[in-house]
Amino acid sequence: MFVPAAVGALFVVLPLVAMLTRIEWASFGTLITSDSSRAALALSLRTSVASTVLCIVFGVPMALVLARTEFRGQSIARSLVLLPLVLPPVVGGIALLYTFGRRGLLGHTIEVLGLQIAFSTTAVVMAQTFVALPFLVVSLEGALRTGGQRFEEVAATLGARPTTVFLRVTLPLVLPGLASGAVLAFARALGEFGATITFAGSLQGVTRTLPLEIYLQRETDPQAAVALSLVLVVVATVVIALTRRSRTAL
Repeated sequence: MFVPAAVGALFVVLPLVAMLTRIEWASFGTLITSDSSRAALALSLRTSVASTVLCIVFGVPMALVLARTEFRGQSIARSLVLLPLVLPPVVGGIALLYTFGRRGLLGHTIEVLGLQIAFSTTAVVMAQTFVALPFLVVSLEGALRTGGQRFEEVAATLGARPTTVFLRVTLPLVLPGLASGAVLAFARALGEFGATITFAGSLQGVTRTLPLEIYLQRETDPQAAVALSLVLVVVATVVIALTRRSRTAL
């Protein structure tokens, strides 16, 4: 087991090491503090936080329904919820565009109301939520099924209302799973590229997130692209480390 495990670890670590060897450390600070780089990083963090909140708001009820109820077509519903996991992100972006774009299924009606979603910061958040939501649902549904319903049933027999059972019993029991799902959703949103560029475009300060900035810099300034890639790796690593620490504390 150690040999294939070591090979797998090298497969993940070596590309990161190779990236580090290509960075010009003397100009690293200048590369990552340009106006476009700072705007892209700030936009990525804001939209990723917003999409993570939306994933929690919608994902928790979805996971509860899938884990705690039985209904006809449940397997189909679960497959549809998890579909963005296997879809190429650009396909998700096209689907969002034809739904909320100016000539989309709902976009025309929304535009009549004076709102335009496509190619806006809102579109970035929606694209990130679309691809990140299944990560939270999968993680939380697994935690709910593993935890079972024993404590919930005991609380219900003692007269606790469903809302009280959820807030006082269910939520504390699955909090580590919820935290894990939230960080996975955040990390996925932070690295989202395909759906964002298809549905939101690449407008500096409006829709150009850090992955898009890295892609554009790769064509014009490879050193800046490598430096920004390292920033993205560091941010993702810090988020994962903080989440593991919080899970250990729980």
